[in-house]
Amino acid sequence: MTALVHRETRVLGNDRRVVAGVTLLAGDVTRPGLGLAQVPDVDLVVHCAAVTAFDAVAEVYRAVNVDGTAHVVGLGLPMIQVSTAYVCGTRDGVVREDETGTDFVNGYEASKAAAEAIVRQSGVRFAIARPSVVVGDSGSGAIRSFDNIYMIFRLIAERRVRTLPGAAGASLDLVPIDHVCGGIVAMVEDFAAVEGLTLHLVGREPTPLTRIGAAIAAVPGLGAPVFVDPADFAPERLPPVERRYHAAAASLYVNYLLRGPVFDVANAARRVAACPATDRAWLDRLIGFCVAEGFVTARRDRESPRISA
Repeated sequence: MTALVHRETRVLGNDRRVVAGVTLLAGDVTRPGLGLAQVPDVDLVVHCAAVTAFDAVAEVYRAVNVDGTAHVVGLGLPMIQVSTAYVCGTRDGVVREDETGTDFVNGYEASKAAAEAIVRQSGVRFAIARPSVVVGDSGSGAIRSFDNIYMIFRLIAERRVRTLPGAAGASLDLVPIDHVCGGIVAMVEDFAAVEGLTLHLVGREPTPLTRIGAAIAAVPGLGAPVFVDPADFAPERLPPVERRYHAAAASLYVNYLLRGPVFDVANAARRVAACPATDRAWLDRLIGFCVAEGFVTARRDRESPRISA
């Protein structure tokens, strides 16, 4: 197995340990040919290099997520493109695995949709994996690094953000990292069975916002979110400190609290193992890991008043 690396000098597993038996190849997806002197001698490329932040500038999304994908396609090798289920954009309801939205809430979603289009039109042999919101291990709740959705959780848990808009019936599709990795491995091991297909690698079921709020509230010393009707939410009426945190960080995630896509798994169900349960007990493990690792600190001496929007 060969891994293309850029700034990193090691490949780490979710347990934060170095993965043995991996040949490292220094390169750069933003350069034609990935900056390599010759096309690597590999059978299949798993392309997962991407900027996943929601607040990057357009030039960065273009260079890494879009042009980077074009450079991988230019190698002419069979490939698995790792995308995101949220290329559905603002869509609600059932989203089939061959559907892509047209109205996106951030540059990340738009760039991944553009990257998928490049792959589909390239003529190379391909399959596309679409994970949803990747979070901790199904058994332990462990995650190597706390990124993206974990940041809004931290703001809530530390009571920096207390009030958020949340549509009735809204949900997030949270998926354990082990299901995503297992699904991609299955696609690699039987590429012929998935060639030309798109597979949603998503949670067993969408996670309602109410369930997320209840799980956070159940931990003594953590702040609990108050979800209000989006029509009643007015950021300018929040307390000054909370208003600043909302503007700087929480606003990046608000659109994900206003919808409830249900990702069809017709292709995935026939070709990868079923996702483990994404229930309340699993949420408790996710939150417990964050507390145990010190990512958030429970403060039992601090009250958690309800803030009206």
